[in-house]
Amino acid sequence: MSSFSSPILCNLPRITIIGAGRVGSTLTQRIAEKNLADVVLLDIVEGMPQGLALDLIEARGIELHNRQIIGTNNYADTSGSQIVVITAGIPRKPGMSRDDLLKTNAKIVVEAAKKAIAYSPNAIFIIVTNPLDVMTYLAWQATGLPRDRIMGMAGVLDSARFETFIALELGVLPADVKAMVLGSHGDLMVPLSRYATVNGIPITELLNAATIERLVERTRNGGAEIVELMQTGGAFFAPASATSVMVESILLNQSRLLPVAAYLQGEYELEDIVIGVPCRLGCGGIESVLELNLTDDEKAALRTSAQSVRKNIDRAQEILASISLT
Repeated sequence: MSSFSSPILCNLPRITIIGAGRVGSTLTQRIAEKNLADVVLLDIVEGMPQGLALDLIEARGIELHNRQIIGTNNYADTSGSQIVVITAGIPRKPGMSRDDLLKTNAKIVVEAAKKAIAYSPNAIFIIVTNPLDVMTYLAWQATGLPRDRIMGMAGVLDSARFETFIALELGVLPADVKAMVLGSHGDLMVPLSRYATVNGIPITELLNAATIERLVERTRNGGAEIVELMQTGGAFFAPASATSVMVESILLNQSRLLPVAAYLQGEYELEDIVIGVPCRLGCGGIESVLELNLTDDEKAALRTSAQSVRKNIDRAQEILASISLT
């Protein structure tokens, strides 16, 4: 375990969600109805976050919670947030990869991160916008935050997809399946089959190698599969649920071991990169990174994944530099 400093106190139950699209609005609902925190929902489209907030407030009596939900277009209204979640950006369309979103979303995320940190300098940041690993790195640079206070949501979602496909294949309760996915949030993610279990039984004893590989490939393409089916957008229910789990672990100081996109400084022999690894999430953000004993093949797959992320980070930085010069 590599340790982090954690100076943040969990005494400000207020969360800002930037981006009132499907992920942002669903996440707002999840957090409020779990009674975790008051929520500020921000978007650049006038009236949309205000309307969504009013709609959610009108459901409070039915859902039996009394959390405040504010819709706004003004970053000043986000002041003093303990957690800032950035979901803003354009979604994928059929045929697009997460990397195709690079140019537009890099500018959106950097601007949002800079504005949000100005009003909530002690906040923990969670990035959801794709391509997620790259956006998390850019937000880390833009905010100047220590690495324990900024992370990306990816591994929780990818692991949940892997667990779902295993459960469907075996006809078992999804809650009985546990799995871990490392690496980038994309085609080069690294589902760890030997760590996947059903009530403690390794899936290697329940499924043959060909079936496991088919489920691994479906996990890698889990987001694209939904995009192709929907045609007009991507997943939002499961991403919102995955982010909600991270928020809950931080707010309630649960120290849950979850796979998240974290900035690495030597862990897994990787430097100056954001990529998905298992981390403990508590009151101050990332409390520690757990370094698993990977096989040579798993190490090679993680390195390949990291190289892809690095290439896109470099591309994004070039794009942002060209924008600033024009």
